[in-house]
Amino acid sequence: MLKAEEYMRQALKEARLDENEVPVGAVVVYEGRVIARAHNERQESRPFAHAEMLAMERASQALGRRRLHGCTLFVTLEPCPMCAGALMMAEMDGCVFGAYDERQGCCGSVYTLPEDPAFFHRVPCAGGVLEEECAASLRRFFEKRRPQGTV
Repeated sequence: MLKAEEYMRQALKEARLDENEVPVGAVVVYEGRVIARAHNERQESRPFAHAEMLAMERASQALGRRRLHGCTLFVTLEPCPMCAGALMMAEMDGCVFGAYDERQGCCGSVYTLPEDPAFFHRVPCAGGVLEEECAASLRRFFEKRRPQGTV
């Protein structure tokens, strides 16, 4: 668990790099080292530029292949349906996330897409690593942007 926390701390650091973005960060680990990292870049009118997607793309470039066997994604927020599907398509070995997303999370909350036996490649997922720290980062971000008195 200590290694998982170390990698999640790196993802948290990545999440904080752009104060205008929802603070989600991701790192891809291969053979015990981080080979790719990313944070959300959606505010630049790039709807698919989620931290997970960018980190997996960079890992693919770093390894020079499309299949990310041997790689694990560490991300501060539970992946959405798009990113959960990409985990399978990239054939990742695993996904570890921090905060659960009760509204859109597809690695255990709303649905567990990467582990669905209907698909060819399944990706084991585990959540809750540094959960409070990851969730607090998101709460702070949204509290700053909500008008006072709204829920």
